[in-house]
Amino acid sequence: MKDKTGQVDKYLEKFTGEARKRLDTIREMVLDTAPDATEGFMYGLVGYKLNGKPLVYFGGFAKHTGFYATPNGHKAFVDDFAKYKQGKGSVQFPLDQPLPAELITKVVKYRVAELKKD
Repeated sequence: MKDKTGQVDKYLEKFTGEARKRLDTIREMVLDTAPDATEGFMYGLVGYKLNGKPLVYFGGFAKHTGFYATPNGHKAFVDDFAKYKQGKGSVQFPLDQPLPAELITKVVKYRVAELKKD
């Protein structure tokens, strides 16, 4: 469910070009893959919760799109994420490389399944 406060749209308006295109794409993918998730603006990022628990987050940066699948999404996809720069609980998709849409969708599906177990 899209953010009704307008905070997410306001955040996304800060971006143009490839960065904005990627953010919009990820937003659509998450909303399509997890239609019951609640969208909001958290920790300076676009975030989603399912059953009141964190699903995934993402945000735009100068040279990459940050994706956060905490707490266990990164462990489950360690091999897939290996070719990207990572931080604690984050992976960076460079703006000058194709967005791994299929991988992002797989991660969101995994996180949805994990949260439905709880």
